[in-house]
This record gives sequence, structure tokens and C-alpha cells, in this order.
Amino acid sequence: MNILIVGFGSIGKRHFEILNQLEVVDNIDLVTKQEVEAIKTFKHLNKISNLDIYDYFIVSNETIKHYEYLKYICSKVKNKKILVEKPLYNKLYDTFILNNQVFVAYNLRFHPVLSILKNMLKFEEVYSTNIICGQYLPLWRPDQDYTRSYSADINQGGGVLRDLSHEIDYSTWLFGEIESLQYISTKISDLKINSDDIFTSIFVTKKKTIVNLSIDYISKLPIRKLLIHTKNLTIEADVINNIITTYDKNANQNNVKIDIQDRNYTYFKMHEAIIDNDSNKALCTFDEGIKTIEIIDNIKFKDL
Repeated sequence: MNILIVGFGSIGKRHFEILNQLEVVDNIDLVTKQEVEAIKTFKHLNKISNLDIYDYFIVSNETIKHYEYLKYICSKVKNKKILVEKPLYNKLYDTFILNNQVFVAYNLRFHPVLSILKNMLKFEEVYSTNIICGQYLPLWRPDQDYTRSYSADINQGGGVLRDLSHEIDYSTWLFGEIESLQYISTKISDLKINSDDIFTSIFVTKKKTIVNLSIDYISKLPIRKLLIHTKNLTIEADVINNIITTYDKNANQNNVKIDIQDRNYTYFKMHEAIIDNDSNKALCTFDEGIKTIEIIDNIKFKDL
């Protein structure tokens, strides 16, 4: 299998590292302005005379460029596999003919904690849930000046709502499509950014589950948790520490600790599902990625 990775920042390098370990992968080329030793690189997609030699494309450049590059690839090839980093786009754009299998890299759907929750909730009537995710932006990428990152600039597709759109994706994946929503999306801290640093919302899904969702760039304590109330159980799920705790109506408590030794586990599983033509429903389709962008696009950045 021949692979082309477009963009070689931190996430592009991570995809390269993972894909390079898969036996089915014969060759990986890059589209990047960087000089990378012993790897074939191109400065731009249009410098490649024949894109058809590649079987699998990874679009992992800046969010604001996703639409342009995906559209270009789809105009040159068909019946290929394409993975676009999350979020799919920085905003909604006009549609075009895909002619390819396109997925969005919401790899948290492959996290064992969320996979177990997905199976557990099949048999539960879910009343409500609280989802919280946050990490202090200056500590997020310690090797990079946060003020110069795309996260800091709303014009580059940055902001917590897009950076942490994992939470919007998996909340709808677990609890159903949003029917009505109220929210606050704003910059509230002293961070030197022009993008939103907090988003908090309450919404009701088509399954009538009430979801309280809060994501931010300001939490000094890295956190990613769900607290779910069903007809029979209360479930606490810690996605960072990989623990699921359930409480039943008789006050019985059960703890499940999940051992994940490889930080790239969810990416491995996502790539394997795409490459193996797995019908795994955990994969985020292009249409599901568009729905997440529609949600984000309908939320306006506003000051308190």
C-alpha cells in the first residue's frame, strides 16, 4: 500500500509513525515544506504528477486548508481511501463529488472507554449526561509557543470548539443527534489568543437525553470525563485514567480499569479499520463529519 500524508506537523508525524509500523504499508510520501531525510517529499500537491499511485491519503495540514486539499485530491482520483484530520473543515463549504471513501479522524471513538460505553448504553435508557474536557493551552504542546499555534487564531480554524470537537462528535455518537441546543462560546481568560477558550452548552438529543457539555483551554487539571445517568445506573467514565465506575440502585459499585499501554492505540485501530475495509461503525464518515461542522457553524463566537 502506498500512502501520501499531506502536512507534517505533530499530528502528521504521528500518523507517519503509526502507519510505518503496519505490514501492509509499502511506502509513505509527504507533502510538506520541511526537508525530511530519507523520505520523498513534495512542496505542494500539484507538484505530484500522478496521485493515482497512492491508495490512502491522510490530510493532516491546518484545518483551514482541509477543504481545498480534499477537493483537489477528489478531483484527481477515485475509489481511494482518504482520512481527514478533525475537524473536517473550519466552516461549511459548497459540496463536490467525493468519488472516494472519506473518513474523519475522530479516533476517540476507538478508545476502549468509549467503546465499552457504546456497548453498555445499547441496553440502557439514558436520562442525562455531563461531559467535561479541558487542558491549559500553554501546557498542551509544551515544545511550541501557544500564541503562535493555530489553536490561538480563530482565522486559522483555531479555538476550543474546533480543537475539542471530539466531544461534540462522541456525544452525538453515544447519545444521538442534537435536537435543541443552548450555549456560551467565548474567550474568558487572560490567554493571548483571539479564539474561544471555553464552550459550555446544554442540549437535548433526538433520543431525549439531556447533555451538559463543557470544554476549555483553561483547566490547569487535564480532564476528560463523562458522568451518565440511566434508568438503572450512574456511570462515571474517565477517558484519561481509563476507568469506568458504575453505581446501581442498591448502591453497589463496580470499577473497571482498562490497561492502555500504547498512546497511539486509538490511531492504530482507526487506521486498521480503514485499511481493512472494516464495517466498524466506530469510523466517522464524511457525512457525520459534516454534521459536526454544521453544529459548530451554527454556534457563534460571542463575548459575555
